Amino acid sequence: MNNPLENARKQLRGIADILGLDAKTIKKLSQIDRFIQGEIEIKLDSGKKKKFQAFRSEHNNARGPYKGGIRFHPGVSEDEVRALSMWMTWKTSVVGIPYGGGKGGVIVEPSSLSENELERLSRAYIRLIAEYIGSDKDIPAPDVNTNGRIMAWMLDEYEKIIGHKDPGALTGKPLELGGSKGRTEATGLGGFYILEAFAKKIKKPKKNITLAIQGCGNVGSYFTKFAYKAGYKIVAISDSRNTIYDSGGIDAEKALAYKEKNRTFVGFSAKIMTSEEIIGVQADIFVPAALENAIHENNVGDLKCRYILEMANGPTTPEAEKILTKKGILIIPDVLANAGGVAVSYFEWVQNLQNYYWEEKEVYAKLKKLMLDAYSSVEKKYAELKRVHKGINMRMAAYAIAVERVRKAMELRGEL
Repeated sequence: MNNPLENARKQLRGIADILGLDAKTIKKLSQIDRFIQGEIEIKLDSGKKKKFQAFRSEHNNARGPYKGGIRFHPGVSEDEVRALSMWMTWKTSVVGIPYGGGKGGVIVEPSSLSENELERLSRAYIRLIAEYIGSDKDIPAPDVNTNGRIMAWMLDEYEKIIGHKDPGALTGKPLELGGSKGRTEATGLGGFYILEAFAKKIKKPKKNITLAIQGCGNVGSYFTKFAYKAGYKIVAISDSRNTIYDSGGIDAEKALAYKEKNRTFVGFSAKIMTSEEIIGVQADIFVPAALENAIHENNVGDLKCRYILEMANGPTTPEAEKILTKKGILIIPDVLANAGGVAVSYFEWVQNLQNYYWEEKEVYAKLKKLMLDAYSSVEKKYAELKRVHKGINMRMAAYAIAVERVRKAMELRGEL
């Protein structure tokens, strides 16, 4: 099984020569500043007690407070959380927002808990990490299987612990508690803005640009809705169990509504395949929007796309990426493509600090500018590096920008 932390470190080493990083700098950038772990215990509705392993990783804060989501998932691991915190450092850096990277997680199957049990778990998790978070230290947000309701419980617990209000300590909150308009759809919308910029280079009408989208959680579903509404041709959508496929195009709005109502794609009017079979669907752009390591050595040969737009974190292993780069398949990397969520979390944090809130139209406009500026910078760096180095891909260009910004901040602070 691919280790996400080793993958993250391999990606860093991959651009070390390009940036002229020495061994000391690489080691420092690979290290986690602080790792918090513990066993949290809650009382179940039955009266029994149950323990869960919980983590929070703070990778680097040279450019600003640590920032990153909290995921509730049975597959959470120490190395995964460490890797995700490192990727968050590069993500915030590449889009130019003043944060470092953090990430948290609890090993749990949230669907096995009642709402009351989920609330107890959320509050217990915050009690574990409360000492280390805050609007000027580390700012958690939703991630896999967490949402605004969970952030509300966590914020309430945190403010009880510190004894005063600090709405900027967590983002992704409900509007009533200081959340930002546009935050729920932000990651999918940000990826859609990147798609729009990239599509201008594909010399086809939008209606003829085909997409295969893996995953229909928050990120995948919003990305799908925006892309479908804009006129792209969606030929496949998958969830954790099935793929629906139609070479003539899927009515994505109907498909997602059917899935929401029935909790499955089975029975929808399209060809039903296994979730894994989406990898082999013929499409211009494959959009992994589920979990990490979706594209690996054992399935990379099945891909029939020309481009990959990474909406999940770490969906392509380094080994698979080498193969894809040699084949000339362009990957728009996660640290750029899915940065919309952290961008609007940043907007939410700014609004909390000012106690002044923006309309959705303003949030969308600011997000679009930020994402397109970042895309333009990465595209420019990619063209520049290709002229000098062999085997360069777009991820390396994004990392070259992000890592250099962090390195420079550390150097200015005297940390290097």
